Amino acid sequence: MFKSLSGGVLGRDFTASIVVFLVAMPLCMGIAIASGVPPEKGLITGIIGGIVVGLLAGSPLQVSGPAAGLAVIVFEIVREQGLSALGPILILAGAIQVVAGLLRVGGWFRAISPAVVHGMLAGIGILIVVGQFHVLFDDKPLSSGLHNLIAMPAQIFGLTNQDAATAFAVGLVTIGGMLGWEKFRPASMKLVPGALVGVVLATLVAFVLGLPVARVTVPESIVAAISLPEQGLLAQLLNPTVITTAIAIAFIASAETLLSAAAVDRMHNGVRTDYNRELSAQGVGNLLCGFAGALPMTGVIVRSSANVQAGATTRLSAILHGVWILGFVALLPWLLREIPMAALAGILVITGIRLVSVDHVKHLLHRYGPLPAVVWAATLICVVATDLLTGVLVGIGLSLIELVPHIRRLRLNVAEESRGDAHEMALRGTATFLTLPKLSAALEALPKAGLVILNVERLSHIDHTSAEMVREWVERRRGMGGPVELFGATGNMRQLVA
Repeated sequence: MFKSLSGGVLGRDFTASIVVFLVAMPLCMGIAIASGVPPEKGLITGIIGGIVVGLLAGSPLQVSGPAAGLAVIVFEIVREQGLSALGPILILAGAIQVVAGLLRVGGWFRAISPAVVHGMLAGIGILIVVGQFHVLFDDKPLSSGLHNLIAMPAQIFGLTNQDAATAFAVGLVTIGGMLGWEKFRPASMKLVPGALVGVVLATLVAFVLGLPVARVTVPESIVAAISLPEQGLLAQLLNPTVITTAIAIAFIASAETLLSAAAVDRMHNGVRTDYNRELSAQGVGNLLCGFAGALPMTGVIVRSSANVQAGATTRLSAILHGVWILGFVALLPWLLREIPMAALAGILVITGIRLVSVDHVKHLLHRYGPLPAVVWAATLICVVATDLLTGVLVGIGLSLIELVPHIRRLRLNVAEESRGDAHEMALRGTATFLTLPKLSAALEALPKAGLVILNVERLSHIDHTSAEMVREWVERRRGMGGPVELFGATGNMRQLVA
């Protein structure tokens, strides 16, 4: 990678790394607080995700770090098993991811229904909002999402408490500054993140006015924040509760990472993601986070999209952003201690709201009918009412209903033929999430140049998971200037390349 860096490429990656660093800093601390752990734990994960995973990553422009999508499950682990249990769980989860990458199962995570993934993220978003709403008042979240939801009116009616009202005002300043900047910022400063502006504004207000609000606590040294596993690690790794939780984290983190990587691939025309290498890199990162006593990591779409928009071209930008986090935490810990807790809560409230993508469920309903929308809603409700893993399993279970009418003919045959400058791919049978890795690999292996003809005349059915993957592939290929034609399509298939 480094041999290919020219002056222009190096300059773009350097600039992008600064932008990603500014986006990542408040989110690393905020997600740690939402997870029920000290903010420095999130910063350690950001450092490892940048420097280590950046060096090993299979997705050149994806940026890794603590993710809002795992905050809820980590909060439950810390509350029920204690902070010391997090290390062994992450060590085991990371090992599972490394092995999964080496066994080349990365592509199978893309076979998870988009309705399940977005339903999971929407449920997580709601849980983050109702939990961090209480932190806006310098209070602590309660033990479950439903309890947090029920207690929200009491927080509002309790604003007669002067300190709580002050903290809430600081949180509103953060939210107002963040949203106002994103709406009215000048074009010349479009890369300055709204979250940073909101935090800086709230911190200045709290500092200048000397407001009595809770502030972030970080140790003098980042080394002091590292907590190595306690004695008896092997016994902990064999604990059934630890094993079950590690499998859940490995599954959810891998799905979120690889779906984020697919989204990042749609944003640029450069090197495509090697999903198995990316999965193993995330595993190494989570292994190290486990040994350091930090938060779990995933590939994060917010940071990754900022990286692409800032003009990054190689993994160097992700690596450098980790270096900047390390330097900032090592040299300026006193500055972090001036940040109000309510300011970070304000950022996470907006982050949580944005995870609830109603537009996505409308898209699924419009294109594929009510079943994907029902899967989305059921996943969301179960995540909020029970727990993350239950919600995901319920969603996957409901997705299987789409297979029932075609249970006797689930095979997909792919045939290819070159015709001069054109290349035809004929699909016959049934395209479902069970055959998605095969179909995806065949599409990615097609010649980069020339006309591609997708012959679906003998394709009897395609489920919404495979249809979404084909649609994204068509959009990406056309975005790179490659013509695509569809032959023999009817119904929803015709809309895929419309």
